[in-house]
Amino acid sequence: MSKHYFGTDGIRGKVGGALMTAEFALRLGYAAGKVLGDAMPNKTIVIGKDTRVSGYMLESALEAGLSSAGVNIILFGPMPTPAVSWLTKTLHASAGIVISASHNPYYDNGIKFFNHTGQKLSDEQELAIEALLDQPMEMVESAQLGKARRLEDVAGRYIEFCKRAANRLLLAGKKIVLDCANGASYHIAPQVFQELGADITVIGNKPDGFNINKDCGSTEVSVLSEMVVETKADLGIALDGDGDRVVMVDHTGNEVNGDQLIFMVARHLHGQNKLNGGVVGTLMSNQGMEAGLKQLGIPFIRADVGDRYVHQELVKNNWILGGESSGHILNLSLADTGDGIVSALMVLEVMMESGKSLKDLAAEMDMYPQVMINVPHDQPKQLAQDPALIKAALQIDASLGDDGRVLIRPSGTEPKLRVMVEARDIDVAQKEAEQLVKMVENT
Repeated sequence: MSKHYFGTDGIRGKVGGALMTAEFALRLGYAAGKVLGDAMPNKTIVIGKDTRVSGYMLESALEAGLSSAGVNIILFGPMPTPAVSWLTKTLHASAGIVISASHNPYYDNGIKFFNHTGQKLSDEQELAIEALLDQPMEMVESAQLGKARRLEDVAGRYIEFCKRAANRLLLAGKKIVLDCANGASYHIAPQVFQELGADITVIGNKPDGFNINKDCGSTEVSVLSEMVVETKADLGIALDGDGDRVVMVDHTGNEVNGDQLIFMVARHLHGQNKLNGGVVGTLMSNQGMEAGLKQLGIPFIRADVGDRYVHQELVKNNWILGGESSGHILNLSLADTGDGIVSALMVLEVMMESGKSLKDLAAEMDMYPQVMINVPHDQPKQLAQDPALIKAALQIDASLGDDGRVLIRPSGTEPKLRVMVEARDIDVAQKEAEQLVKMVENT
């Protein structure tokens, strides 16, 4: 069965549109409560959110829906997505909910779930929730209604978790610029790095409900790059709105993306016989990473786009390391889901132990130039299946041979078709990508 509401990372849309309304969130809370509420004896679901102004509305509606299904609620307030994952498990909750649209602008929002083990829901669980969404709500008896409470000390708990995950790495002497994207990590990340001894300059830590991801964060590092160069910092760290992604900037201001970070960690762990197998990337992972890992004798496989699918492949193969070029990085020996803060600390540990700068570590992987153009469209899934477009993409892919590849796919989080061409020559990649985009626009 195909899903009508859930995408690659929960349910997401423009606030006030078909999905992100108080009414929809109420029904979603009820359905999720019915499907997930009995997973643990205490019948409790936790809720965290990022800093979008619409989070207040959606949080209240979800709370009402869960209560009407007879489920208790613990409210965290603004907390990073990976923190909600970890707290769901450690508090023995039935499930966890995050209200966030990740790297999207403030006027979008989303709702995603974790099961009682702190992992993303299975397709079967999402389909079960969808099956109840359009059914009448049957509220439990008054005596069985769920109760809500707010947990005040969650930030401190998660800060300590991050420090333990990094083996309390000492960062004394490291000068870091930290960009919190005006998002859920604004009050968490600075304390983690400060308490580990780093000399930090913080930007993107003054959320107002509307500035999340605006000219900041992992999708826009220009200000961070300038600040790193200006302050003569060793590196910059950019999180996204909900704190599960990270990209970094070296001391010269150059961006280092998720593929490069994964490669340097994989190489380091492999050299210490701690990698425990291979690496899982996605269909979007740079071909240069695959080639570099092959030279090191490290197995590499591609999963569908989305950290949940990376996680599934890691568990299936009993591996620990994988992720996406966007900065979702998973190390299952440290955390059950992508965690921007923990991932940054993992890279810093590689730097400290190797004695190399981030720039030198990034240079050890040969990145293939990659051009990706996002084409807005109301029906990207149908467009991606257009026979003429598929044929053109296959022809270009064949002409590139081992020196590149083509990927056309609908976004799982936005109404867009993603057209990606990778080639050793950037001009070739740009030309072929633009050719495909013209074809898409004329379809």
